[in-house]
Amino acid sequence: MDPPHITEFASQRYFEKLKQLSESKDQPQDAVAHPHDGPVVAESSTFILPIGRAKSIDHTPHDTHKTEKRRANFSFRTILPSRTSVDHDSRRLSTEATRRKSTPFDQLFLALPNELKIQIIASLPLSDILSLRLASRSWHAMITVNEFPIARYHLEHHVPAYAKRLYPAPDPSSIRLHYLCGIWHRLHVAAKLSYLICERVTKEIFLRTTEAQRLEFEPQYERMRRRLIPLLFTIFHFFETYRTLHIEYIKEHGHGLSKVPYTINPIEAKIMNMYDDETLLRVHQVFPLVVSSFCRRLRPPSYVGRLERSIRGYLKDRPPDEVYVTAMCIGGLRQVERFWEIKGYNSRRGAVDTWFNSVMKEPTETTTSTTKTRRGFMGLARKKSSASEADFMRHGDTHPNGRGRQGSDAGRRGSDASMFSSWESLVFNTSLAEGMPMGELSREQLKMLLPDLPTLQQIWLPTAEALILDRHIVERPQDIKRNAQVMLELIREDGAAEEDEWWYGRAAPSVRPPLEAIEEDPIE
Repeated sequence: MDPPHITEFASQRYFEKLKQLSESKDQPQDAVAHPHDGPVVAESSTFILPIGRAKSIDHTPHDTHKTEKRRANFSFRTILPSRTSVDHDSRRLSTEATRRKSTPFDQLFLALPNELKIQIIASLPLSDILSLRLASRSWHAMITVNEFPIARYHLEHHVPAYAKRLYPAPDPSSIRLHYLCGIWHRLHVAAKLSYLICERVTKEIFLRTTEAQRLEFEPQYERMRRRLIPLLFTIFHFFETYRTLHIEYIKEHGHGLSKVPYTINPIEAKIMNMYDDETLLRVHQVFPLVVSSFCRRLRPPSYVGRLERSIRGYLKDRPPDEVYVTAMCIGGLRQVERFWEIKGYNSRRGAVDTWFNSVMKEPTETTTSTTKTRRGFMGLARKKSSASEADFMRHGDTHPNGRGRQGSDAGRRGSDASMFSSWESLVFNTSLAEGMPMGELSREQLKMLLPDLPTLQQIWLPTAEALILDRHIVERPQDIKRNAQVMLELIREDGAAEEDEWWYGRAAPSVRPPLEAIEEDPIE
C-alpha cells in the first residue's frame, strides 16, 4: 500500500486530496471554530503535491495586516510612474549625460572657427589680451599671428580720435599690438598726470582740503581731469617728437640749434604745424600749468627758510632749471610721472639726482679687485663667477661647465633645435619686442642732445605764441587765457558737447576710453 503522503499524479486519490485542500482554504473559520476537524486540517497540511510545497497559513494579526497592505498596494496607480520618480530619473539621466559629455572650456573654445575665436579675443580689454599671451605657447601663437584684426578692432572701437590724429598708422599692415600698446601707454601717462595735477590744483589753488569741500567740488574736479587728458596727451606727443626730430637735425646738419640764430625754433614749429588751431591754443594755455606743477613738486614743501627746512628734514634745495629741462626733453612725461609719484621730498630729490647723474656722467667701468672678499656667513655662500655675462651671450658659445648655452642650438639636436629656434623667433620677433615709446637713449645720442637742450623758459611758449598770432587764432596776445582764466576754463560746465565732438569725433560715446581702463599701463 502506498504511503499516505505519496499520491500518484492525476489519480482519483490525487483529485480527492486536491478537492479537500481547496475546501479547507475556502473555509478557514470552520477549521478554527471546530477543533475536532483539526486532524483533517493537519492531514491536509502534510499533503505534498508533486508540483510544489504548499505554504503554511498563519492567521496572526500581523501577517494579515501585511497581506492586506500588500494587496492594497497592488493597484493600477502603482503601475504608473509618479512625478517624483520621473523627476528623479530625468535628473539622474541628465547628470549621467553631463558627466559623460563634459568637455573643458578651452577645448570648446579651441574647437570654434578661427574667425569667431579672434572676434571673442578682440572684444576683451587690452590688458587681458596681453595676459592671454602668457598663458601658453598656443595662446601666444594664436594672438601673435592674429595681431592685425585684434589691433584694428581696438583702434576702431576704443582709441579716441585725437590719439589717431597725432599717431596715425603709416599703412594698414603696420597696425600691430605694439602700435596699439604705444597709444594706450601714452593715454595712461596722460590720465595719471591729469589726476596728479588735479589733486595739486584742488588742494593748493582752489583750497579744497576737507572731505566735505572735496565732495562739493567733485563735479568740477571730474570736468578738469577729463579736459586735461587730451591736452597732456598732446604734450607727450610734443616732447616725444621733439626728441626724435632733434636727433635727426643734429645728424643732418652736424651741429645743434645752439649754433644757429633763430627767432622761432624750427623743430618746435615743425611739430606745432601738426596741430590744428584749437589744439594749439588750448595746449598753449595749459602748458604753464603743467610745467609749474612739476617744478612745484620738486621744491621743498616749505617757503619759510633754511632753518625750518632743516628742522623738518628738507635738506636739499630745489634743483636747477637744467634738471627740469633734461627730465622733460630726454625722459619725457613718463619720467615726469615717475618722479611725481615718489613719496617724500628727500626720496624724490634723491631719485632726481640719481637719474640726472646717470644721464650726465659717463658710466664708470668697475674693475675687479685683487683682494679676496668674504663670501658670506662663515664663507659658505656661493662664489660668484668673475667672468662677465657678455662672454657667454655670443651665438654658438658653450657654457663654462661644458654644456651648451641654455637657449642656444649648440646644446640641442636635430628637430629639437629647429623647433626651439622657430618658437624663439615667434616669441622675440613679435611687434612688442620693439620697446615702449620714448625709451632710453644710447650714450652717443645723449652726447648729441645734452649740450643742445633749450632753457626752461624757451620751451614751447615763444614759438607757440608766435604761431598763434601768425595763424590769427586770436587777434591780440591779451586774448590768450592765462592763470586764473585757465582754471575757470577747465572747470566750467558748458561746452562739453562741442569739446567731445572735437576731441573724440562724432561717435563720442563709442571711442572715449573710460578712466578706469587707461589707468592701467598695458606695457609695464
